[in-house]
Amino acid sequence: MTRPRKKRRREIKRVPRGTATLEEFDRRACPEGLVTRRQLRELGLSPGGHGPVAVLRCKGCSYRPDQSCNHPQRGWLYDVNLARPKRVPTLAQEEALDRAMAARSTCPQCRRRYYFCLPLRTQGCCDPCARGYEPSPDTYMAFTAPVTHRLAA
Repeated sequence: MTRPRKKRRREIKRVPRGTATLEEFDRRACPEGLVTRRQLRELGLSPGGHGPVAVLRCKGCSYRPDQSCNHPQRGWLYDVNLARPKRVPTLAQEEALDRAMAARSTCPQCRRRYYFCLPLRTQGCCDPCARGYEPSPDTYMAFTAPVTHRLAA
């Protein structure tokens, strides 16, 4: 008969707020010009190589103002003035990405290009070819010309 395991309590690292390396702000209390990464993306910006300038404390740490927030729910705040516009891929880069995705989503047997990546490494073909049934028309792209690509799949 096995003995039940004892649950070990995780030790919580308590860091005093004064020794925190970055400035910390509670929710709805951060100054203008500091935004999260998601807000930067909505503005069409990226951090531009700069790191975060402050920490947005999590909801639970708002009850402990004397301690620093080191939970995974904290958010990093970036300065809008240091942010740069998002890079736009060139037409050649978009074409290369499309060819790579075509290689991953085209069945080598029936030559249909699906809207999702196929298990080519394990199965070698699409599911309808492997199991012998007709796929529904809303799962693949109907092209009149045959799909050709020279990428390794």
